[in-house]
Amino acid sequence: MASSWLILALLPALCLGTLPSSHAARAFFVFGDSLVDNGNNNYLVTAARADSPPYGIDTPDHRATGRFSNGKNVPDIISEHLGAEPVLPYLSPELDGDKMLVGANFASAGVGILNDTGIQFANVIHISKQLLYFQQYQKRLSSLIGAEQTARLVHGSLVLITLGGNDFVNNYYLVPYSARSREFSLPDYINYILSEYRQILTVCSPVHHCVLDHELIDCHGRGCTTWAPGACWCRASARSGASRRSWRCTAWTAAATGSCSARRRCTTRG
Repeated sequence: MASSWLILALLPALCLGTLPSSHAARAFFVFGDSLVDNGNNNYLVTAARADSPPYGIDTPDHRATGRFSNGKNVPDIISEHLGAEPVLPYLSPELDGDKMLVGANFASAGVGILNDTGIQFANVIHISKQLLYFQQYQKRLSSLIGAEQTARLVHGSLVLITLGGNDFVNNYYLVPYSARSREFSLPDYINYILSEYRQILTVCSPVHHCVLDHELIDCHGRGCTTWAPGACWCRASARSGASRRSWRCTAWTAAATGSCSARRRCTTRG
């Protein structure tokens, strides 16, 4: 399933060097696409699902869990570093009571920065709806522990946002289903999605730590860790959906993601 900022190579340094301790981040909230979806799409009627083999083949029971992975995914590893149990999908009926204190995962495979990204999957939780679910979560938690404690928990939490790759693979380059490549030149499209991404970053405002990119930036006066987008056309899903010639990891694909990365660093610092 298509996804976004390529972070696996950076994860060891990210977890060991810049993430807050479990005392600093009691709750963990996840937003994004298939890189971090841990089962929300299992509860949707959608083509973007990871509920059958080979997904999950390296889990203890070799069972697909809804993660687009052979085993653990990035949020699982971050939770381990925080000394916490993995956060549950927001749509899971098990997310209730004390389990809500750990946080929640709102991610949905197939989505992007833009709400028209991933329309071919028919039913996914676009980022705007993920943020609405986050508001619902806070209301639910307030009824459990009170508004003051909820605000304190959210303010001290860690937020992971993983978005971007689908806006290219499952939108801009999804011809003829998407008109974005006819509407925008690639540089203009990058500027457009970055302007939209900047608005999404307001999710950082009530929280203390926000994981977004490869560099440490200031996000409303609070610590944020960021990473850059990877060459999304070098992924297996992109290769399988394109011709032998077009899927090669060539200079133009690197230029697209590299340009986006450089501009995003400027945007997040602005």
